[in-house]
Amino acid sequence: MLNKNAKLSAKVFADDIEKAPTRDGFGKGTVEAGKADPRIVVLCADLAESTRAEWFQKEFPERFIEMGVAEQNMATVAAGMALAGKIPFTASYAAFNPGRNYEQIRTTIALNNVSVKICGMHAGVSVGPDGATHQMLEDIGLMRMLPNMIVLTPGDAEEARKAVIAATATDGPVYIRFGRAATPVFTTPESPFRIGKALLLWESENPKIAILSTGSLSHTALVAARNLSEKGIETLVFHLPTVKPLDGEAVIDAAKRTGAVVTIEEHQAAGGFGSAVAEFLAEEHPVPLKRLGIQDQFGQSGSPEELLSHYGLDAMHIEEAVRAFVAK
Repeated sequence: MLNKNAKLSAKVFADDIEKAPTRDGFGKGTVEAGKADPRIVVLCADLAESTRAEWFQKEFPERFIEMGVAEQNMATVAAGMALAGKIPFTASYAAFNPGRNYEQIRTTIALNNVSVKICGMHAGVSVGPDGATHQMLEDIGLMRMLPNMIVLTPGDAEEARKAVIAATATDGPVYIRFGRAATPVFTTPESPFRIGKALLLWESENPKIAILSTGSLSHTALVAARNLSEKGIETLVFHLPTVKPLDGEAVIDAAKRTGAVVTIEEHQAAGGFGSAVAEFLAEEHPVPLKRLGIQDQFGQSGSPEELLSHYGLDAMHIEEAVRAFVAK
């Protein structure tokens, strides 16, 4: 059943649940942060409308910097501004930020441990018709390998807003991953959110398997858990909006209570969230583990729904994968 302490939406399983892209949380969060702290600035690489950076631009035009199609310059300018006492957010598609400017992020931001907040929009296959070139599936792996870097993958637009606010209060570099497709807003303003902490969404009395998810697929994991419960397969579902630092306490708790773990992410299965969980459990509490994600492929054009189904990341395919894993 749903964990009441998660304080989720009353419509969490309803067909008419509110939907919004997580990038909307970036727009709302930066405006909110900007009103509270004059050090907040936003830099954008010619994509203000698509990234929702224009919401900040309209409120604070004097603190918005349009860099043009120059993501490498954007990273280095942001690093300089952070060293001068500002709190910069850099916004572009994840394919370009960090995809195009990774060396500058590594050398000028992460190495110097400066408080730049790197925002990668339109991540994952759910970008849809934009196709493989714009469907960034490697960013979690790239960014979690960098020393000093915090990596956040909020589950919905409300949590994305909270992630932006939390990032402003965190020293050092932060990467936040956002999506383009409208996805269910399953958390509420009252839902707990802390960097480095997991959120228990679903808890059966005698769970046989733990589902650990990150990003907007955590709602899909909830739907799969409900369907599995109706078929007699009881689970735990943990949402981990922080990939780094990983909530090791929650991961071990999930593994100990069930003895088996499935991870879910809209990212390459290699190197991402599932790999972080696998690395941690291999050293701390080894259990059978299955990683669901993109299996060593690039994306392709299609609707978000078509693509998530094609890559086995919709509720039906997650349910099938969990059932097959339990049956082994």
